[in-house]
Amino acid sequence: MNKIVFEHYPASKLPEELRKGLEKDAMVRVVIEEEAKDERRDPFPGFKNLPKIERKPMTTGETLAAIRRIKAEDRPSVTAEEAVARIRRLRDDWDD
Repeated sequence: MNKIVFEHYPASKLPEELRKGLEKDAMVRVVIEEEAKDERRDPFPGFKNLPKIERKPMTTGETLAAIRRIKAEDRPSVTAEEAVARIRRLRDDWDD
C-alpha cells in the first residue's frame, strides 16, 4: 500500500472542503494512503461469507395471508409514548 506524507504543508493550498476550521496561515501534516481494494467502504464487512438465500417475491395472496397470520397472533400493540419510554430506559441502562 502506498503512502505519501507532506510535513508542514500550507493549509491555504488545500481544497476548500479540507480547509474548514483551519486558520489561513496554518501549517498541516497531510497523509495520503491508498485503500486496499478489500478495505473500500464495505458497509457490512461481517456479512461477506454468509450464504446468499434466493427468494422469489411474495404474491399478493401470500402477502395477505402473512398479514392475516400476524394479526391472528393478537400481539399487544404499544403506543408511541410507551415505545419511547422503553427506548429511553434501554438507553439509560447503557449510560450507567
